[in-house]
Amino acid sequence: MIWLGVSIALVGALGYAGGAALQQYEAVHGGANLKLVRRPRWLIGGVIGLLGASLHAVALSFAPLVLIQPVSVATLVFAVPLAALLHGRRPHKAEVLGSAAVAAGLLGLMLLIPQSNTRPVLSTPAALGFLAVIGVVVAVCHLGARRARGPGKALLLSIGAGSVTASVSTFVRVVGGGLGGDLSRLVHWFTAAIPVLLVFAIVLLQKSYAVGYFGIAYAGVQVVDPITSVLAGTVLLGEPLPTGVGNIVPALLSAAVLIAGTITLSRLTPETTQVAAPPHPELPVPVPTRAAAR
Repeated sequence: MIWLGVSIALVGALGYAGGAALQQYEAVHGGANLKLVRRPRWLIGGVIGLLGASLHAVALSFAPLVLIQPVSVATLVFAVPLAALLHGRRPHKAEVLGSAAVAAGLLGLMLLIPQSNTRPVLSTPAALGFLAVIGVVVAVCHLGARRARGPGKALLLSIGAGSVTASVSTFVRVVGGGLGGDLSRLVHWFTAAIPVLLVFAIVLLQKSYAVGYFGIAYAGVQVVDPITSVLAGTVLLGEPLPTGVGNIVPALLSAAVLIAGTITLSRLTPETTQVAAPPHPELPVPVPTRAAAR
């Protein structure tokens, strides 16, 4: 049953990656605006991504979290080549190496985190403080993105999106882990905050996609989301962090690999956002006259 869970998680990761690649393609060519919801390909990408996330949840019923959660990192390895294919080209070597490095570094960090089965408890003041911190991060990233260009702009927007996504994960953890079989506990403002935060995350993510640097944008979210979630779990929910020299050295090595992969992705050229104009304006085709025919 464990291998069944891992297989389902891999299929889910491929679906999530495919959905993200489709949405990025539309965001690059159509811009990150409300018109995206009218584009069938963008909507299909959203549905595929949702199915991928659902399969990930199903996989957790067949295998432990310590095996399934790191599988989601594989979405980065899948998503970048898929995005390249959608744009009608082969993946660059730097894209493959950078994506693999980010995935390997993040996977190494995630595997070092000890698992905790304690029931998560979050007070309203702590939750409001957490949302305030996330709001400050998003505001700073958004203001910085206005002045930034290229991969820096995409990275800043993805950091904002990843931090909001992490807040969604944190609230889902608190709501889901605190049920204890009592569905009445769903009636809480934490539950209502989840879809609102998710909408904000989607908007920021599409803005980062529209810049054209899919590798760095997607990697930024995949890195910021779990790391911020782990910090929130540690600070707010009392979940443990790895300690000891035996864990610190591998953590530093994993972080170095992750940073190297991120730098590699940031040096890639963007996907085109405009269609090249024809070299000459179209001229009317002359209609042959009777005199010319003679």
